Amino acid sequence: MQNGLYRIREVDMKKYGIALFLLVFLAGGLNAQGPDSTIVFASPNKDAIAPAERDLVNAWGVDILLSNNGFGLAGFYRHEFSREMFGTVTLGIAESKDDNEVEYVTYWGQTIVPGKINRFLLIPLHVGLQYRLFADDITDSFRPYVNAGLGPTLVLSAPFDREYFNSWGYAQSHYTLGGYIGAGAFFGSDMGSLSGINIRYYFIPFSSGITSMMGPIDPTNPDAPREIFKKKDFGGFFITINLGSAF
Repeated sequence: MQNGLYRIREVDMKKYGIALFLLVFLAGGLNAQGPDSTIVFASPNKDAIAPAERDLVNAWGVDILLSNNGFGLAGFYRHEFSREMFGTVTLGIAESKDDNEVEYVTYWGQTIVPGKINRFLLIPLHVGLQYRLFADDITDSFRPYVNAGLGPTLVLSAPFDREYFNSWGYAQSHYTLGGYIGAGAFFGSDMGSLSGINIRYYFIPFSSGITSMMGPIDPTNPDAPREIFKKKDFGGFFITINLGSAF
C-alpha cells in the first residue's frame, strides 16, 4: 500500500489457461463414461445419424469473452453447410485498455489510473467460417474445430475523467476493419446443445491511433507538456466460452 492506494494486477491469462485445461480434462472424463466405459473415440456411421439431428442446421447462442483487457459478451448465429463446414455471424462488445495502464484503488474504492485519458469499448461484427476437425475419427461428444472471421469493428472512446456510465454520453466513434483466427471444441453428445471453449486471436489495427494516455510528469521540469500516447492495436488473445442451442 502506498499513499492509501492498492495496485490491481492485470488479469493473468495463465489462470484462464489452467481453467481451460481443467474443463477439457473434465469433458474428456465425462466422454469416457458410458455403458462399457472403454471406448472414447469411434468412427460414427453417417447413415445412423438420427433425422432430427440432421435437421439441426442452425444454432444461436452467447460467447463469454475473457482477456487481459477485461471481459465481454457476444451473440452468435451459426449455419451448417456440411458436416464439417459452418458459417458464423458474431456481434460482440468488449473492453479494451492500454498496455501501459496501471490501476489503483483508493481506501474508499475509487479507481485511479494515472495518465489515462480515454476508456474504450470494442463492438466487432464478424462473418466467419468454422471447420470441424476429425469428424469421422472422433465421437460427436468431442467436436474440435478451427475458425476465422472478418468484419468491421466500432471503437468507442470516452473520457476517463467522467463517471463510467455518464462518460459514454461524450463518446467518440472510430471504425476499422478487423478479424480473428481461433481453435476450440464443443463438448457433449446432445447435438441440440452447444457448449464449448474457443481460443481466439483478434486483429483490430487502427493505424492513425486513438488518444489513450498521457505520459508521466518530468520531475526536472514539472511545467513541461506531457507526452500523449495513442493506442493503435486493439486486438489480442481472448478465451471464449460458448453457450448455445441448435434448431
